[in-house]
Amino acid sequence: MKRFLRPALAACLVLAAALPAWAQKVRLATSAGDIVLQLDADKAPATVANFVAYVRAGHYDGTVFHRVIDGFMIQGGGMDARLREKPTRAPIKLEAGNGLSNVRGAVAMARTANPDSATAQFFINVVDNPRLDTFGGGYAVFGQVVQGLDVVDRIKAVPTQPQGLHQNVPVTPVTITKATVEQ
Repeated sequence: MKRFLRPALAACLVLAAALPAWAQKVRLATSAGDIVLQLDADKAPATVANFVAYVRAGHYDGTVFHRVIDGFMIQGGGMDARLREKPTRAPIKLEAGNGLSNVRGAVAMARTANPDSATAQFFINVVDNPRLDTFGGGYAVFGQVVQGLDVVDRIKAVPTQPQGLHQNVPVTPVTITKATVEQ
């Protein structure tokens, strides 16, 4: 399976590198409404290719925004409603410092303390967070919300609570029901 994914990811990287900036949109149909992301393959080609590959594989369907912090960001893309982590491919190389900033509505890759550890989880900034552009090596921005910022605002306002080892988990799950590439 891994041997198949590597050539497929390489093909996605070549395709993403050939696309003009802001050439792709992804629609996240959520239980709170739709969010449309415009992706920047010129400035974050590997990150966009990785994200689009997860979208096309159906990875995000049924995942939840599992970390919601009003005044910071909403994070999702890796867990189901029971907070079970979905399997992912190998991490990608960090593409921070690409000229895109963690401003309100920007979408960036979530990662661990290791800068090159991003897989499928992403976050949407609900305020300007420019410190994330360089903090710990930076958090790679690869797109922007172009429709549905009101939905992001609804999600950031949901009541949260600790759940197991996780903090800031919505009391009522906010689910990504379907993620689709629009162009």
